[in-house]
Amino acid sequence: MRLSNCHNFHDFRSLARRRLPGPVFHYIDGAADDETTHRRNTEAYGSYDLVPNVLAGVKNVDLSTTIFGKKLALPIYCAPTALQRLFHHDGERAVAKAAQKFGTMFGVSSLGTVSVEEIGRMVTTPKMFQFYFHKDRGLNNSMIERAKAANFDVMALTVDTITGGNRERDLRTGFTSPPQLTLQSMISFALRPKWAFNHFTHPKFELPQLEDHVKEGTELATSICNYFSTMLDQSMNWKDAEDICAKWDGQFALKGIMSVEDAKRAIDIGCTGIIVSNHGGRQLDGSRSSFDQLAEIVDTVGDRIDVICEGGIQRGTHVLKALSVGAKACSGGRLYLYALAAAGQDGVERALGLFRSEIERDMKLMGCTSIDQLSRKNLRFRR
Repeated sequence: MRLSNCHNFHDFRSLARRRLPGPVFHYIDGAADDETTHRRNTEAYGSYDLVPNVLAGVKNVDLSTTIFGKKLALPIYCAPTALQRLFHHDGERAVAKAAQKFGTMFGVSSLGTVSVEEIGRMVTTPKMFQFYFHKDRGLNNSMIERAKAANFDVMALTVDTITGGNRERDLRTGFTSPPQLTLQSMISFALRPKWAFNHFTHPKFELPQLEDHVKEGTELATSICNYFSTMLDQSMNWKDAEDICAKWDGQFALKGIMSVEDAKRAIDIGCTGIIVSNHGGRQLDGSRSSFDQLAEIVDTVGDRIDVICEGGIQRGTHVLKALSVGAKACSGGRLYLYALAAAGQDGVERALGLFRSEIERDMKLMGCTSIDQLSRKNLRFRR
């Protein structure tokens, strides 16, 4: 299969599987426990049907939306994800350039593999820094100041990783960051020689946001589950979140909000946005899907804070359904990570281009010329 033959999410996933060593692919692909929530994240969109209108004059369609004070050309953006240079040697550089080409936002993780300074110099498109609250307060302060100095537009504090989820695929494959050279891993590398050549001949794998403070993940191999459980501060509470929000002093979101009560408290501590997310089903298996939980959160706080729907999005119609419920925009990781693994920047650009085409076509078929024309009037629940 070639990139030109990738026409949807599943095609990118298939190509990524062919190009990545097994442990790396399963790190992207897997989720917690029985992976029930991971599956439900996408299945939930199938529980609702779209009801289109016709004869609406849809020659020109505006796909733009405004979140965190920034206008995006698309109502979907590339969520921050960790370890991207394990998937493709260009990592965040490729995603940044692709996001800028399509006029949308993208995020850099605390566990990102390219520095915020380099990304800040590279692109002017809106940028989100995803913040993990570590036990090391010096590291926390450093990441905030560095992201601020690099002119990142939004900080998103992840709040659903108070301990690592039970990602059994990673346990079976032995996936770690950085990859350990074991007999099993060397066999998987040998089976993907192009990936191995690029990984070992390009600059050394690093986690530059962490490198002056933490050895785990770069010099000391560790699983992501173990990293969350040992390096992040499990005493993090609402006062800590409020203090970080105040220290950032700008557009600030909580990433991983799933309850109405937490959405209301996010407003109380000064957040300008919330990301309704269950971490792609990678943390609490059995948690409700993001889309299923979206309506009651929007009904309670949607007029006071930007609400983003994240998780399970594989089609343009999924985006339209979330926007119809009341989300200001959607985001996701796997929706571009498979494409990144498949073909770097070209892959991400093709994935975003397909989403743009799908959303525009589906808007026309819905009889809508702008995002604000979508509403629950054009949705029906399938009983």
